[in-house]
Amino acid sequence: MINKKEKVLVTGAAGFIGYHLSKLLTKNGYDVVGIDNINDYYDQNLKYARLEDLGIARDKIADNVPVKGDITFVKLDLQDKENLMELFKREKFDFVVNLAAQAGVRYSIENPQTYIDNNITGFLNILEGCRNYPVKHLVYASSSSVYGLSEEIPFSVDSHTDHPMAIYAASKKANEMMAHSYSHLFGIPSTGLRFFTVYGPMGRPDMALYLFTKAIVEDKEFDVYNHGNMSRDFTYVADIVESIKRLLPLAPMANNPNFDPKKPKPSSSTAPYQLFNIGNNSPVQLMDFVKGVEKALNKKGKINLKPIQPGDVPSTYANVESLFDYIDFKPSTPIQEGIDAFVAKYLEMNT
Repeated sequence: MINKKEKVLVTGAAGFIGYHLSKLLTKNGYDVVGIDNINDYYDQNLKYARLEDLGIARDKIADNVPVKGDITFVKLDLQDKENLMELFKREKFDFVVNLAAQAGVRYSIENPQTYIDNNITGFLNILEGCRNYPVKHLVYASSSSVYGLSEEIPFSVDSHTDHPMAIYAASKKANEMMAHSYSHLFGIPSTGLRFFTVYGPMGRPDMALYLFTKAIVEDKEFDVYNHGNMSRDFTYVADIVESIKRLLPLAPMANNPNFDPKKPKPSSSTAPYQLFNIGNNSPVQLMDFVKGVEKALNKKGKINLKPIQPGDVPSTYANVESLFDYIDFKPSTPIQEGIDAFVAKYLEMNT
C-alpha cells in the first residue's frame, strides 16, 4: 500500500478504462479525483452505471459539483479551462492520468471537429494545469492508431508515426508532440501510452466485442470488415490498468542517457518524456475473436462480411519489450478468459 495522501486526477473516469483505473487505484490506497463530461457519444446509462459502481450516486451529479463516493467525482469538461484550473489549484494533484478523449476511428471521419475540441484543446488544458500546478507524473492515453500506414510489424515505439489514417490518430499523435514540448519547456514528467484494442467488462458499445455480443444475443446480423481478414492485439482492461498503476510512481527523468540527439528515437528524449506500447503482444484473427464470443454465448452468430472501412488497418501487433523491462509486467490475459468476463457482465446488465 502507498501513502494515502497521494492524489491522482483521472480524466474520463466514467469511461471504460477510466472507471477500471479509478477502481484499481482506490483499492491501492490512492486518493482518486475523477472527472468526466458524461457526453452522449454512447449510452450515458453505461457511464452512470460505472460511476454508481464507484459509489457515485447519479442523482447527486451536477456540473462542477464534487460528489464523494469511493472516489471524488466532478462532472467537468476538459474544454472548461477556468474550472479545470480551479480544480488543479484546489486539489494539488500528485499525479494526473488523462484518459478523457473523443474516441473512435470511424466517428472521426464524420465528426472531425469534436476530435480537435476534445483531444487537442482539452489536452492542452491538462498540460496547462500540470504546468501551473506541477505534478510528479502525467500519464496520458495515446493509441495504436498512430502507426497508420506502417507495416513494420510488430509496432515499435521507436518506429516513426508520420502517416496517420484518420483525424483520431492524428489527434493522438499531436498529444504526444504536445506532451514532449511541455516536458521540454516546463519539465513536466510525461508518459504516453499507445493502447492496443482494449476490451473487457463494461466496455464501450461502439467496440467490436460489445457489437458482436449484442447481435448474437439478439439473433441479429453483425458486420465483420475486410471479409474477416483482420487481426488485432486485443488487450484486457485489467492488464491495461495494472500497467498504469505500476507506471505512476516511475516518472521519466530528464537527460535520458540512451537518447542520442544525432539519431533521435521517438520514444525518449533529453526531456522527462517517454512512450510505451500497451498490448497483449499476441494478435488474434478477427474470425477467431468472433468464435470466442460464440463460445462464450454458446450460440452461432449471423455474420455479414464487408469490405475494410476507411481509416481501418488490417492488423495491429504491439512490441511491448520496453514496457515489460520498465515495470516488470507484461499484459497476458488469455483472449477467451477476457471474452468470457465481458459476456458474463453483459448478460448480467442486459438480461
